[in-house]
Amino acid sequence: MVQVYLVFTTNYFPWLTIIVFLPISAGSLLFFLPHKGNKLIKWYTICICIFELLLTTYAFCYHFRLDDPLIQLAEDYKWINFFDFYWRLGIDGLSIGPILLTGFITTLATLAAWPVTRDSRLFHFLMLAMYSGQIGSFSSRDLLLFFIMWEFELIPVYLLLSMWGGKKRLYSATKFILYTAGGSVFLLIGVLGLGLYGSNEPTLNFETLANQSYPVALEIIFYIGFLIAFAVKSPIIPLHTWLPDTHGEAHYSTCMLLAGILLKMGAYGLVRINMELLPHAHSIFSPWLIIVGTMQIIYAASTSLGQRNLKKRIAYSSVSHMGFIIIGIGSITDTGLNGAILQIISHGFIGAALFFLAGTSYDRMRLVYLDEMGGMAVSIPKIFTMFSILSMASLALPGMSGFVAELIVFFGIITSQKYFLMPKILITFVMAIGMILTPIYSLSMSRQMFYGYKLFNAPSSYFFDSGPRELFVSISIFLPVLGIGIYPDFVLSLSGEKVETILYNYFYR
Repeated sequence: MVQVYLVFTTNYFPWLTIIVFLPISAGSLLFFLPHKGNKLIKWYTICICIFELLLTTYAFCYHFRLDDPLIQLAEDYKWINFFDFYWRLGIDGLSIGPILLTGFITTLATLAAWPVTRDSRLFHFLMLAMYSGQIGSFSSRDLLLFFIMWEFELIPVYLLLSMWGGKKRLYSATKFILYTAGGSVFLLIGVLGLGLYGSNEPTLNFETLANQSYPVALEIIFYIGFLIAFAVKSPIIPLHTWLPDTHGEAHYSTCMLLAGILLKMGAYGLVRINMELLPHAHSIFSPWLIIVGTMQIIYAASTSLGQRNLKKRIAYSSVSHMGFIIIGIGSITDTGLNGAILQIISHGFIGAALFFLAGTSYDRMRLVYLDEMGGMAVSIPKIFTMFSILSMASLALPGMSGFVAELIVFFGIITSQKYFLMPKILITFVMAIGMILTPIYSLSMSRQMFYGYKLFNAPSSYFFDSGPRELFVSISIFLPVLGIGIYPDFVLSLSGEKVETILYNYFYR
């Protein structure tokens, strides 16, 4: 008994392997549940998600030390002898936030998917499979394993899109898979290039690769390959066009996972691989990243304003907010990178909440175009209140998480030693214009949906307001947004040590 207790209370217990495998292995049991038990399937899936989130939180609370920037809860098992392939998992300050965000958003997305009744078992299995793939991506410490998890997670998204989407679901699902699979080709070439360079045996371990140096020309080639792969997923313009179509057609629970977690995997890859493993190339490309990020903020905010489709407007706002993350990563400062990581978490919550509320509104009105809406505030005051609050969070209202994240990115670019004063002033000025455009499209979206008399004067103008389930999901996402806005150190304390290590080891040595 003492030995069992010691295994559970020390780092030798395979916490991460269990956390990665639990959702998909428990999800496969869904197919053995009674065929007509839709409610049973839903409750079972929600219980699995809640148990997984509690298990992850317990493992991180008791076995993760905030003051240690090195890899923790490390697991290293030989998997395939033929070419030295290992099952390597581990977490640090960079991956702990996205993993907890994944657990939180997936749990709420399964609750949001309650109205889904068609092929319920397959739908919930795919959500749990996606959960496993995302946690696997964030906790991989082996390049090939990272690639496998990255690819594995695309299949559930494609099926969720093509089977439970809108009228143009096959078009948007095909476009999604073509873009992301095309990006994955570059990722695979980069992985094999890094792994096979300079030795007879493949070296895929992140720790070993972090200490390896390459000729500058070769490092730039690797960097471009990884950048294309992550630019598709993030997305970075001009590789963003799959995103509005995908969001416009996907079921809103799938949109929550796409906006909350999937886009963040691209930003995570940029920091984990491009910054950590290829530092010299990153310092060469960082000014270009900042220019692209600034253009993205302005371009996506302007384009969002011209969208008639509600979900496409929110999708373009996501692209605009990802610009701040790119600028933070390109600033090569402690403050800027911390701001980028905070924005990853912050936008994960806000993006998921806006898509959820857009979906619940669609469930009631069956309208997707903003110019056909109007006057809904009287009929559905609870949804109106939550939508207004979270729109304010999206436009970086002080006191909300978006404001703190964007402010820290601003400080990061201003205090950067790498750039001259005039370019910094110019970039900051253009970013500020982007922040002015955000309230314009956010508030015009609220005005077109909730104010006026179009639906209010219609014969069937009465709609049911938000029920307890929908209110619970909205408030559950709003509370972390408010909490991070008031006390951002809650997230920054997780990543602070790791960010210092990345910048010290690779840029100031």
